[in-house]
Amino acid sequence: MQLIKKLFYKIARKLFNSFKDLIPIVLVVSFFQFIVLRQPFPDLMGILVGLFFVVVGLMLFVEGLELGLFPIGEMLAQSLAKKGSLFWLLTFAFVLGFSTTIAEPALIAIASKAADVNETAGLLAADEKDNYALGLRISVAISVGLAILIGVFRIIKGWPIYYLIIGGYILVLIMTTFAPKEIIGLAYDAGGVTTSTITVPLVTALGVGLATVIKGRNPLTDGFGLISFASLLPMIFVMAYGVYFYR
Repeated sequence: MQLIKKLFYKIARKLFNSFKDLIPIVLVVSFFQFIVLRQPFPDLMGILVGLFFVVVGLMLFVEGLELGLFPIGEMLAQSLAKKGSLFWLLTFAFVLGFSTTIAEPALIAIASKAADVNETAGLLAADEKDNYALGLRISVAISVGLAILIGVFRIIKGWPIYYLIIGGYILVLIMTTFAPKEIIGLAYDAGGVTTSTITVPLVTALGVGLATVIKGRNPLTDGFGLISFASLLPMIFVMAYGVYFYR
């Protein structure tokens, strides 16, 4: 009975913490619905049920990160680093970035919408849409894989992160000057859709795990920053894809 009681309190506390994270959204929506629009919520019961599911889902997601994704990411990074094989460590970094990005729902949606818009604008034939969307997804996935690889290599070598970030954004600006205008906005958006709910925890755990096990590295100053590369390189690669596609 005591064990069940402790479990109940633990779940209730986690549910309450998840609800606290949603309170700002609830307040904003309620303010505009009641104060600005001065209308009641349509299907209030359905909204409350949906909100409950969101709270439960958020709780389970956070718990899954803490129990599964973070530990496995750190464990793999530390095991590969202790193995002493730079090849397998960099291979794991690239494959991790590629595999978590190629199936990213947000990227699939962006690529599909971009193909539709290009067809509407007369830049694509109907039978070219699938190839265009797939090529876009592969370009972004390769760029994220390469970004994680570079980030891991940076941690190993101890390079300051701002050198790579400044250099990368200079390259983005250079690419912007001669990339086709039809691809520039899409390329900038591609930098955001790569940071998914699966990629971020695994990549963060990878960086922190490496910085923890490598002598002379600080997990706080060296372990973070991989996500910035995953947002930067897709912009460069998508603009390069646009140069190739719209040539």
